[in-house]
Amino acid sequence: MIPASYSVRDLTIRPGTVLAPMAGVTDTLFRRVIRGLGGCGLLMTEFTSSEGITRSAKKTLRYLYFQEDEHPITAQLFGADPEVMAKAARMVEDLGYDAVDINLGCPAKKVVKCGGSGLLRDMPLLERIFRAVHAAVKIPLTIKLRAGWDENSIVAVDVAKLAESVGVEAIAVHPRTRMQGYAGQADWNIIAAVKQAVRIPVIGNGDINAPEDAERMVQQTGCDAVMIGRAAATNPWIFPQMQQYAAAGRYDTPTDTDRHQLLSGYYREINAANQPDAVGKMKQFACWFSHGVGNGGELRRNVHAARTPGEVLESVERFFEHRASVRGDDSEPVGIARNEDPAHGPSSGSVRSEAALRT
Repeated sequence: MIPASYSVRDLTIRPGTVLAPMAGVTDTLFRRVIRGLGGCGLLMTEFTSSEGITRSAKKTLRYLYFQEDEHPITAQLFGADPEVMAKAARMVEDLGYDAVDINLGCPAKKVVKCGGSGLLRDMPLLERIFRAVHAAVKIPLTIKLRAGWDENSIVAVDVAKLAESVGVEAIAVHPRTRMQGYAGQADWNIIAAVKQAVRIPVIGNGDINAPEDAERMVQQTGCDAVMIGRAAATNPWIFPQMQQYAAAGRYDTPTDTDRHQLLSGYYREINAANQPDAVGKMKQFACWFSHGVGNGGELRRNVHAARTPGEVLESVERFFEHRASVRGDDSEPVGIARNEDPAHGPSSGSVRSEAALRT
């Protein structure tokens, strides 16, 4: 079953479930939605440019904003300069984060030139980064990595051993290569191999779309925790569903009312935050989220036709009010999209990586 907890030094994560860092998605508002639904042991920020942090760029520092109810929370950094990464990690520690994570997984072209999965091709540089960041902070240091650059250079086990030897205290493994991107199938055997190779906690990530998948991953790999990324964007209830499944072997699916309340509440928070990208964020989330809603295509069309946050909210309210009037009740659960592939990071054309790299 899904692990009840795991520990990274003196930091206990309970339950053993982690929200994956997703560019353009896991900001403080989305993280607090997930925290409010329950069942998620650890939150992680969007991956954040170490160069931007050390230059105190406003756009970059915005990604590191969090509130007290988000603990425990990890800040994820990317970069390729050991000294800059170390300085950024110290700044993250000073902000009150519980741990710092190094991104070795992002496949975007603009990121691999200065970090992300590009670092998997340079083990000496990786070691210098690990040593510099580990020496710079007192909070736990963790990493998230891919299997390797391509199928001819699967280095996850080698990187994991190196990381453990220099003081990294937990490893999340997404068992696809950089060249795969998010296509094909995640090879969970790589997670199992990493787990067998090191003594520190190993978190499995990739192709978990439902609680049953999480259970299978734990059984097949022996991983200490599971990390959920894209499935949390289409189905934010997946974390409490995993808790239900672990306790009773079954789980509830959200009703129209549940979906209406979450979507409307989340959009109101985005609107109130007065973010410059509010409309874009609303439209992006509607595209993922509405695939679990009956007649979701209509909702997507309505949202995408809106030009202001207020118009987006109005379109959501009208849609669900109309569904309620047609159905007469909302007692029937709606299906959950389990095979959608929402944008996961800047490789999908998001301007997020460009903003981070410009800072």
